[in-house]
Amino acid sequence: MTVDYQSIGLVNSEDMFKKALKGKYAIPGYNFNNMEQLQAIIQACVETKAPVILQVSRGARAYANQTMLTYMAEGAVKMAHELGYDIPIVLHLDHGDSYELCMSCIDTGFSSVMIDGSHLSFEDNIKLTKKVVDSAHKKNVSVEGELGVLAGIEDEVSAEKSHYTKPEEVEEFVAATGVDSLAISIGTSHGAYKFPPGVEPKLRFDILYEVEKLSLIHI
Repeated sequence: MTVDYQSIGLVNSEDMFKKALKGKYAIPGYNFNNMEQLQAIIQACVETKAPVILQVSRGARAYANQTMLTYMAEGAVKMAHELGYDIPIVLHLDHGDSYELCMSCIDTGFSSVMIDGSHLSFEDNIKLTKKVVDSAHKKNVSVEGELGVLAGIEDEVSAEKSHYTKPEEVEEFVAATGVDSLAISIGTSHGAYKFPPGVEPKLRFDILYEVEKLSLIHI
């Protein structure tokens, strides 16, 4: 089964992000694993008239069944309409770890995919990310890349320490890959990661601000 995300009422993240940058507001991205979570997300976002990114990890996709996910996404769009407000909805693959997984998601209705090559060398990360971008953009699907490593556990991939994103690499990475958005590491961690007693994460907001300056140059 091949599904065009537009046929089930989804959107990609391009216009959504442009409006958020211009309006200076954040867009919620929620990972969900079942119907009850999805219902709560859609109801809350309709009530607040908030655009939303519905995120699905590799593990959640295997758990929920891809065919079921396609119909759940379509149901979310119709539920929002019935509740009285057609919020923009993106269906996004979170931390995709291979080209094949990204393409499979695109073929079954995802409007956005993340290819996480942060565990690779800088050069190999660029190659993998660009390969996904080149194929995804042919179908008007948004692509998120990742540069830097977050501490913690995400879908069986773990890292004990963060590797901060280097701002000087961001411009080269984005130019070489053509990604629509980029996840960077500033010291945050995934939820399964627990800091030792008395140790707090060192959040490098200076990196975030520097990357923001670079990105605004190209908007």
